[in-house]
Amino acid sequence: MRYPIACFSSCLLGCLLGTVTPQVVADNGRLVATGGAGSIEGSAGGGIIPWAVISGYGEEGEWGATASATHVTLPDYTLDVAGVTVSYGNRIEFSYAHQRLDLGTLQRDLSLPEDNLTQDVLGVKVRLFGDLIFDDLPQVSLGVQYKHQNDFLIPSLIGAKRDADVEGYLTASRLFMGAAFGYNLLLNGGVRYSRANETGLLGFGGDRRDRRSLLKEGSVAVLLNPNWAVGVEYREKPDNLSFAGESDWADVFVGWFPNKHFSVVAAYARLGDIATLKDQNGVYLSLQGGF
Repeated sequence: MRYPIACFSSCLLGCLLGTVTPQVVADNGRLVATGGAGSIEGSAGGGIIPWAVISGYGEEGEWGATASATHVTLPDYTLDVAGVTVSYGNRIEFSYAHQRLDLGTLQRDLSLPEDNLTQDVLGVKVRLFGDLIFDDLPQVSLGVQYKHQNDFLIPSLIGAKRDADVEGYLTASRLFMGAAFGYNLLLNGGVRYSRANETGLLGFGGDRRDRRSLLKEGSVAVLLNPNWAVGVEYREKPDNLSFAGESDWADVFVGWFPNKHFSVVAAYARLGDIATLKDQNGVYLSLQGGF
């Protein structure tokens, strides 16, 4: 039986909160929207890439937790993601995401043995130095993600070398107050060291290339007021498989943050070619609740 992804997120959050006894639950302190949203790999950031921010709104000595549900509708695929994070002291973040890619057209055209691919992503992100707003240096964070592709038959048939891998990323974020015609401007840039095919849903490494690549990613967001943000994101992708080229990803998003406990992000995502099917551009919607 397939459970709704939002229910799955709530259950995971409940389990996590049941095992954590916070000293203080975050409520005040950091500005609304500076905790980011839930990305497709679980960590706090935009939709398709992490930012250097730590999830939630916890300050020193405070715990925070979030749960998110994301749905991406493309011409020939759909992607659903359930994610949770637990963070402490605006210093360290632990994350988990479960991804499910429904193959749709590809399964019908190629008579594939499975109609979906799933992946689990465990992550940890540590703020190394700096601050999003108040320090002379931008906030800089280091993240590590362990990814396990759960349905390796199809990836192995198209040339993927392994069903699990570890990748790392280094990212920097800075919020410039009043820098965009009087609006607050958030800049984020980073590099990722990875050999994941389509973030790992098609396995890791390939017949064309089986080494990790240094990949660029970044985003720009304008905070129109304390509750609304608009922006763009870009993510470079590797090209490991002869079976199909892999396109870089980009999106244009709108985020609504009515308070520190709930957010909605909608985007138009340009994901290009995925597993031989071209022009996979569609709509992205993500909901996040936090404490």
